[in-house]
Amino acid sequence: MSDLLKALVLGVVEGLTEFLPISSTGHLILAGELLNASDERWNVFNVVIQTGAMLAVVWEYRARFFRIDVALYRNLIVAFIPAAILGLLFSKIIKQYLFHAVPVALAFIVGGVIILIVERKSLQPRVETARAMTWLDALKVGIAQCFALIPGTSRSGATIIGGMLFGLSRKAATEFSFFLAVPTLIAAGLYDLWKHREMLSAADAPVFGVGSVVAFISAFVVIRWLIRYVATHDFKPFAWYRIAFGLVVLLTAYFGWVDWKA
Repeated sequence: MSDLLKALVLGVVEGLTEFLPISSTGHLILAGELLNASDERWNVFNVVIQTGAMLAVVWEYRARFFRIDVALYRNLIVAFIPAAILGLLFSKIIKQYLFHAVPVALAFIVGGVIILIVERKSLQPRVETARAMTWLDALKVGIAQCFALIPGTSRSGATIIGGMLFGLSRKAATEFSFFLAVPTLIAAGLYDLWKHREMLSAADAPVFGVGSVVAFISAFVVIRWLIRYVATHDFKPFAWYRIAFGLVVLLTAYFGWVDWKA
């Protein structure tokens, strides 16, 4: 398979999974191993194309982002800081030990079980909209986002479910998860590009471009759909999907049906 075709497939995977509570990083790790696109260059690619998905949020909520909204920007900075600090401190260890199929599958299953437990609770939200969040609400969501440093956990899943546990409505938690993706994914993409700048060349531009554009398009479709979905549905289907998918990966690894690298 050509690099451009791999980029297209991975871009679709990124866009479809970034904002759903099913872990884009986990899916990219597994898809990359199946496509033989799991070396350090492709790992950088997987981080950079998240920027394409992030731009879909900026476009969908451009009216909010392109006007002065001090409370929103304050909350995004506060929520971004915890994961940024822990990511800088532990990213090397996390990539060394957890960026493999079996740890990702286990995180899928654990995350799915947590979603089911939370959805069984009769949560009474005290914050109905993302606009009504305080800086303390944002900090709590930011702490929840730290769990997403574990691949397979899901950044959106951690922030949405964490937000609901901390008193946000389903709609408020989902919208703030969208907003928080902007500084988080920009910072991650720029950091990885800078850190691995000597590895990349101008010849990589078409591959990164295709992946980012496709991620933008597919993420835009998912954002529009998810906004409507959360108005009348819960996240239980995603939880069962996570558990089933995780079990499939573990079974294929145990019986050797798929040659996962770890």
